[in-house]
Amino acid sequence: MSGCRAVVRVPATSANVGVGYDCLGLALSLEATFIFEVADRLSIDGCEERFRGEDNLVWTSYLDACRRLYVRPHRLHITIHSPIPLSGGLGSSSACVVAGIAAAQALNASGFDPKGSLEIATLLEGHPDNVAPAIMGGLVSSFSDGRHTHSLRFEIAECLAFVAIAPPYEVRTADARKVMPQSVPTETAVWQIGHCVAAVHALTTGDAGLLAVSCQDRLHEPYRSQLIADYEPLRRTALAAGAAAYLISGSGSTMLAVCDGRKAAERVACSVTNMVENRVEGLWVRILGTHTTGTTVELG
Repeated sequence: MSGCRAVVRVPATSANVGVGYDCLGLALSLEATFIFEVADRLSIDGCEERFRGEDNLVWTSYLDACRRLYVRPHRLHITIHSPIPLSGGLGSSSACVVAGIAAAQALNASGFDPKGSLEIATLLEGHPDNVAPAIMGGLVSSFSDGRHTHSLRFEIAECLAFVAIAPPYEVRTADARKVMPQSVPTETAVWQIGHCVAAVHALTTGDAGLLAVSCQDRLHEPYRSQLIADYEPLRRTALAAGAAAYLISGSGSTMLAVCDGRKAAERVACSVTNMVENRVEGLWVRILGTHTTGTTVELG
């Protein structure tokens, strides 16, 4: 055993980034901390009572990773400190999955292995768009060849700021998948490919003008936006306040306004928080930057 205690820090993430459906994801400067201590029995603190049982996602991910690593799991005392909202869209579940895998590697094997954790996390999650940036940080484009996950990491321009906007209700991922069309015209596929490449360039160079015209999704947001009751008034308000782009984060209900600089982000955050018409009570709003390091593990 490498140690009896591990502290794992995992950033929040935003999948799809508009036009990068199931491919793109970015890490945000909102970080969950998970403390794992070898114990006589399983106990979980720091989360709602309903998540403290044997079906806790951190714990089940730890067990799954141990099985795949061919190591014997330990009983653990897990403490969770997570500011990531549970309404969905900022990778709260992916953070749990990654944390469990990282703990299995750190406490039972040869130490945290980002590449190995990505392979396991993709198998557990079904796709890498959230787990890849959670592990690697920055902006990540991923695909699977059926055997392995391939992820390309990019640095996001420092001038860009992100306003995370989460209404006080969730959109179930299963419902968000159901509303998606089973097939799309070739014209839509061509549109999406061209806009996705341009969006990546805009995010890495900080070209807010290019970002505004490239983040025009036709594949999933027209359908998923219907599941978010306050999508349209929040979108109109954010864009009117100066956001360069407005995206559904993951499958929602969280949304993301991408802004050219901190001051623009502050205007957007203030505008959506203080809407008079169509005001959303209980709205969670945070100005975030990018998380460049991804998952970290400390032993001791």
